[in-house]
Amino acid sequence: MATIYYAASSLDGFIADPDNSLSWLLTRDVDASGPMGYDAFIASVGALAMGATTYQWLLDHDDGRWPYAMPCWVFTHRDLLGRDGDIRFTSADPAAVHAEMAEAADEQNIWLVGGGDLVGQFADAGCLDEVWVQYAPVTLGSGAPLLPRRIEFRLEELAKNGEFACARLAVVG
Repeated sequence: MATIYYAASSLDGFIADPDNSLSWLLTRDVDASGPMGYDAFIASVGALAMGATTYQWLLDHDDGRWPYAMPCWVFTHRDLLGRDGDIRFTSADPAAVHAEMAEAADEQNIWLVGGGDLVGQFADAGCLDEVWVQYAPVTLGSGAPLLPRRIEFRLEELAKNGEFACARLAVVG
């Protein structure tokens, strides 16, 4: 089991533009079953976590169905609408929730969906193992950063998937 941040990023390191839009990403060619693709990744996931902005984006852009079968922790200090599905709202420290997530994942991986600051909090607590980034051939200039803190990594794998340059990195230390 590993705790993994799996995300797409612009070349200049943003996961969303200044308006929290992913329009730059959703028009790109990628093969979900290709190298480092979503299909194999999500099949390895037993629990996930996300911040309030990511959760709200999903609510605003889905078709009314929660897209995940596994338990999801939403880290927030806001009052958010619940959905059908195993969604658990928390304002606890990520390190305190990680053990509960690992137990729920039942030997499968934990996916840190985003955003970057939440992932950084997991990293600060020593609860981040890998980062998988799919770099899109676009720059945004500003927006939500991939990871807004210094973390050291070791490159483990590189792949090309459609228009994306994909990297799997292990946290060092």
